[in-house]
Amino acid sequence: MAVQDLNAENFNTVVDRDGIVILDFWAPWCGPCKMFAPVFAAAADKHPDIVFAKINTEEQTELAQYFNIRSIPTLMVLRDRALVYNQAGAMMTPQFEQLIQATRELDMEAVR
Repeated sequence: MAVQDLNAENFNTVVDRDGIVILDFWAPWCGPCKMFAPVFAAAADKHPDIVFAKINTEEQTELAQYFNIRSIPTLMVLRDRALVYNQAGAMMTPQFEQLIQATRELDMEAVR
């Protein structure tokens, strides 16, 4: 599945679903964001059952403020509408794949 661009208008439609949604808060001037972008895109291609979405913090300031984004890139992972991961910093492919696998293996009854 292709990476989606999120904004205030389509945000709720994209994230209000069962399954896994991974959000990448980024900015065009951010070096680590640029380094992470190909990792994020490759994971989107590898895992078509997961929603991968990017939020440009320069253009979507209201979303960045709402989620209290202080450092970028910031990754947020939701599973079945529950936030299960929220951390700033780029990842290399092996780390990102571990995060995806750990999210798949979560016991959502225990999370709730």
